[in-house]
Amino acid sequence: MTTQQQEKRILIVDDSEDMRILLEQILEEEEAPYILQFALDGQQALQKAEAFQPDLILLDMSLPGISGWDVLPQLKLKPALAQTPVIAITAHVSKADQERALALGCAVHLGKPFDIETLVDTIKGLLAS
Repeated sequence: MTTQQQEKRILIVDDSEDMRILLEQILEEEEAPYILQFALDGQQALQKAEAFQPDLILLDMSLPGISGWDVLPQLKLKPALAQTPVIAITAHVSKADQERALALGCAVHLGKPFDIETLVDTIKGLLAS
């Protein structure tokens, strides 16, 4: 018996083109069918999250304009996005930054540079639950 996998929508929010390309390449190599959207700053993140209704958000915390730290609580206030898992992918790697990201509603905090296998396993785990 074969089960057709439902495509999962992932919003990648990062102002670094190199990071967006890297994340896109990592996710395109996976067997799971992902539909990707990209946002370059906090304002775009809020607009695209509402329009795209992602199943998961990869969020850089250092963004121009509205930071990821400010985007996250706004996302969690929206009923359609309140339960959407968010992975913080950030250069803010101190214990205090990690605790802050989790307190604001991130499911997981991954510091840059991150381990690709850890990222992929984390994404699969969050999308499976």
